[in-house]
Amino acid sequence: MMDQMKKLPDAEFEIMKVVWANEPPITTNIIMKLLGNEKEWKIQTVVSLMLRLVKRGFLSSEKKGKERNYFPMISKEDYLRFETSKFMKQYHDSSFLNLVSTLYDDKALTDSDIDELTEWIKERRS
Repeated sequence: MMDQMKKLPDAEFEIMKVVWANEPPITTNIIMKLLGNEKEWKIQTVVSLMLRLVKRGFLSSEKKGKERNYFPMISKEDYLRFETSKFMKQYHDSSFLNLVSTLYDDKALTDSDIDELTEWIKERRS
């Protein structure tokens, strides 16, 4: 699935974040409650975003009475791995050092971030 995965537009990614954060199945009503009202989306907007996610293979759906239930088909971890790897290739020539250097030069890394990173590296080494 990873090789045919596509980047999600922001609105669809917002929906998937809610799907991943909640126990399946999820319904359009749950999405409306947790996200739609905040985003000022109409129910039709949520329905069409959910259907797009089904078409893209991120969700499966089944009708249950009047309600339609949705289930995640791709895990958050798999999607983030896909996005991160794409980002690293596209912007940092797949170089972790290049990424860290950019963050450091941009003052996005604090001393405590660097300490955590050092710890993380030590743990990976042992």
